[in-house]
Amino acid sequence: MHHVATSDPAPDPAIDASRRTFLAEERTYLAWLRSGLASIAVSLAVGRLLPVLLDADEGAYRVLGVGYGLLGVFLMVYGALRQRVVERHLVAGGFAPLPLWVVVILGGAGLVLGVATVATLLYGT
Repeated sequence: MHHVATSDPAPDPAIDASRRTFLAEERTYLAWLRSGLASIAVSLAVGRLLPVLLDADEGAYRVLGVGYGLLGVFLMVYGALRQRVVERHLVAGGFAPLPLWVVVILGGAGLVLGVATVATLLYGT
């Protein structure tokens, strides 16, 4: 059987760009969720598993675990809220920049948890 190649009409560039933008926004939302789940997994590893593996006092590791867990919950909740805001702005043809307070919170939490984790691993008992 002989197939004749047919040419579909070229998609409207505006519709195609809009579709790509909405799909990118969806991937960003999923990244917020993945990051939150990863942080919660780290919280369990640091708060419960490391003290057993290292035969160490649980106190500092539990505090770190709670910190990572709270970060994970924040990432998932804020990611869901942000997804709705960004989608509304996209539908209206606008843009929703990430608020500075979120950048400060995430940067500060990452810095504090990272330094505390390294210090606990180096100096914890």
